Amino acid sequence: MKQRDIFIAFFRSGMLGFGGGPSAIPLVHREVVVTYKWMSDEEFSDVLALANALPGPINTKMAGYVGWRVGGFAGMLNALFATSVPTVVLMILFLSLLTAHKDKPWVSGMSSAVLPVAGVMMGILTWDFIVKSKKSLGWMGTVLILAVSIIIMELLGIHPAILIAALLVTALLSGTKGRKKRQEKGVQA
Repeated sequence: MKQRDIFIAFFRSGMLGFGGGPSAIPLVHREVVVTYKWMSDEEFSDVLALANALPGPINTKMAGYVGWRVGGFAGMLNALFATSVPTVVLMILFLSLLTAHKDKPWVSGMSSAVLPVAGVMMGILTWDFIVKSKKSLGWMGTVLILAVSIIIMELLGIHPAILIAALLVTALLSGTKGRKKRQEKGVQA
């Protein structure tokens, strides 16, 4: 039953995520967090951040990790298969069809219509993460990190993976300092 659910979840998100990783992330989120409840929103955002920081296609990295976590080695292979193979088959079919009809107006209209939909899906997911980060950081902390991130990525041209890695290191170091302070207080008392 669990292996079937893993296959269905990643097959659906892979098949409906037209446009690549960014458009499929909200679909993976819906399957993993909302439909099957394999992760919380916070866990998913951690997996998403790490998957963005690592090289390679984001869908396969997320599918591999979630599959491993839910169904072990077989779950990982199942999720990777469900994400990759149907997409490859459809890509070959669609690219053959689009190449054959590339001069038709409906093809360019279809391609143009996908971009705003993917943008809206990413915007909704971003807003969800902002609202959820407010709970742990507060509005000031969330807005500050958001503003600094935009400045670093857009104005300074620094790659998002470097920013994510820096934030992860900062979070790990601040967590270690907090534990040391608590331990010192416990020893002194």
